[in-house]
Amino acid sequence: MRAPAQQLVAIDLGSNSFHMVVARLADGQLTIVDRLRERVQLASGLDAQNNISAAAWARGLDCLRRFGERMPSGDDVEVRVVGTNTLRKARNAAEFVAKASSALGHPVEVIPGREEARLIYLGVAHSTGGNGGRRLVIDIGGGSTEAVIGEGFVPQVAESLHMGCVSYTERFFGDGRLRREAFREATTAACVELETIGRNFRKIGWATAIGSSGTILAIDAILRANGWGDGITREGLRSLRDAMIATGRIGKLALPGLSGERAPVLAGGFAILYGAFRLLAIDRLTPSLGALREGLLYDTLARLAHEDVRDRAIDWLSERYGVDRAQAARVEATALAFFDRAAAVWSMDDPEDRRLLAWAARVHEIGLALSYSGYHRHGEYLLANSDMAGFSREQRSLLAALVGAHRRRLRVEGIAALRALGGVRAIRLAVLLRLAATLNRAREPDAAAVPELAITGNTLELSFPPDWLAEHPMTATDLEYEQSFLAAAAVGLTAR
Repeated sequence: MRAPAQQLVAIDLGSNSFHMVVARLADGQLTIVDRLRERVQLASGLDAQNNISAAAWARGLDCLRRFGERMPSGDDVEVRVVGTNTLRKARNAAEFVAKASSALGHPVEVIPGREEARLIYLGVAHSTGGNGGRRLVIDIGGGSTEAVIGEGFVPQVAESLHMGCVSYTERFFGDGRLRREAFREATTAACVELETIGRNFRKIGWATAIGSSGTILAIDAILRANGWGDGITREGLRSLRDAMIATGRIGKLALPGLSGERAPVLAGGFAILYGAFRLLAIDRLTPSLGALREGLLYDTLARLAHEDVRDRAIDWLSERYGVDRAQAARVEATALAFFDRAAAVWSMDDPEDRRLLAWAARVHEIGLALSYSGYHRHGEYLLANSDMAGFSREQRSLLAALVGAHRRRLRVEGIAALRALGGVRAIRLAVLLRLAATLNRAREPDAAAVPELAITGNTLELSFPPDWLAEHPMTATDLEYEQSFLAAAAVGLTAR
């Protein structure tokens, strides 16, 4: 049995820099004991086909090997690793993620943009305190910009936009010159991108504006060092812009407060922030030391305390699409009973597997909101394309695939998709969900039996009470169909 977590590690594979934070957990409180940061420039390593170049690939893996040397080990350590915009975008991201997971000895989750925004807000809220009214949080990363409005520790609206300090510097300042016209074009482009969220954000409103991560912390440091403001204001930003234009070239930037690592991407990040000030009518923005990695720590802490935001996401979807909660609970109970019997034989000792099966059971009928015909496929589509707080891209895809495979004939492409997402483990979870759904098809509290389950390799044997199958001929017929369906996945089934 695993020891309770005493140390938490959060690793953020950002588009510009990789970060690692190590925290000690005592009496429910987190204390940061170590921080590591390396500028990897993953985003600038994307080629014309959006593949991570060999050089950027090597920089990333070398950094993670160094992180691994400083990472605490033992059964009492909980580790979360997430990838952001560049790994969402890169065509060869899956190969890089596999190598990165191997280098660290822990799986890498590629998180959707809105999930990144949620975690950023969580990190900022815990770093600045949970009160103070409604707040706007802006985070300018290397490849994306996240904007969130929330109150306390709860985000109300979270968005991720396709612009970052690396991408905008390459797009508008790629020749290395810091021209006034280039700043004007970059700021206008940022305003156009922000316009998609501006009206809704201004309608909701906020009491304070807070910024996080490298670009905003760097700009705040420059403004303070040069006497251009206490905090980030429009006047201070204009002074910084004029100073950069006077310098003339990125390679010559040497302002007080500006680090050599930040200088190459400052112009693009500045333009995005200045555009946000203009489009969202911000007068003052306060920097926060909390960001994605701190949010990841607190999200992990909540999971350890059984306050998993993913449960709320599943409940929200169930309510939105009118899922029959009683039927879902029956299927979940049967599926988990099977899982508990199969786990030892199949070496499925990861608690996430059991949670994933439970979530799939809770929403396996979500597609009925669209149509009974092919509702498992409708459910797969809804889950694959819904924002689900707390779920990584891979978790959401696997959940959708399980729901899509829970009934009717198992298609070759469906089996291949399950195998690609989770190997034989994913296929076995789908089998358990299928059996649970089949045995509860009568939709009555006492109609289903949970038979004894014996497993040998990929062969399952269900043993019912005497005469039960004879008294339930429709279920017996359904199980006969299942025998042929599961054979397509090289799984044997007998029922007696």
